[in-house]
Amino acid sequence: MRALCQRIFADDMARIPFSKWQGTGNDFIVVDDREGRFPSNDFELVRHLCDRHFGVGSDGLILIQAPRTAGTAYHMEFFNPDASQSFCGNGSRCAYAAWAQGQPKATLRHDAALVRFTAIDGEHAASMTDGLVVIGMRDVASVERIAENIDLIHTGSPHLLVWVDDPEAIDIVPAAHVHRYGERFKKEGVNINFLRWNNGKVEMRTYERGVEGETLSCGTGVTAAALSAMVRGHVGGTCTVRTRGGELRVEAEPVGAGFRAITLAGPATRVFNGEVDVIA
Repeated sequence: MRALCQRIFADDMARIPFSKWQGTGNDFIVVDDREGRFPSNDFELVRHLCDRHFGVGSDGLILIQAPRTAGTAYHMEFFNPDASQSFCGNGSRCAYAAWAQGQPKATLRHDAALVRFTAIDGEHAASMTDGLVVIGMRDVASVERIAENIDLIHTGSPHLLVWVDDPEAIDIVPAAHVHRYGERFKKEGVNINFLRWNNGKVEMRTYERGVEGETLSCGTGVTAAALSAMVRGHVGGTCTVRTRGGELRVEAEPVGAGFRAITLAGPATRVFNGEVDVIA
């Protein structure tokens, strides 16, 4: 499949291969940029490629770049559809799966499974276990209780966890805008998650900043939701979270007012490969 950028009227073109991946419905354009060819400062291009009507369409763009730190396998550069940057949990799972496709099988054996990579918020570990991609998340120092039913947790991106009777009954965009563009968060932005505890799991829906709309899943949001459930006594150190795009598993160890050894596990699937022509 070829995705042809609208900027093809230019004479000086470069053709960049990419792959499209999804993790529980959170979809990403993944580019192998270890040679540094992608124009990562061209934010207009990033926004264009992520556009679902005029570009390839995605919840974000991922560049797999050459390692920046000794002992790591690669660096993951992540862009939201508005070209802002943050850490992305599902994106990092998809990035690892894409990177792993090109590696010798011996590299990915269970006894040598931990692969280290860097992202905007530092170093992470990744592995493949029982067909699921497992990502090590950053430690969480504390959980802020905003209101009786609202927590604030930073898991690489800031997340509000709003506990409601039924997330499916929420008109999510206007309900999220109350918080997203409220006085405290309107400048830096915040992700809004509506969730409940039901049948031994967290059920949730997410409005993501940068996307400025609902996504089928959000890895850092799922992680935050699980930690909120743990703090509120719904579950112990392992929590299953159901999103509109599927289920993920979060494990964490409480330490003081926060958590350590946090992992996010779930599927990551390649959708298709393509090429895009851009101005060189």
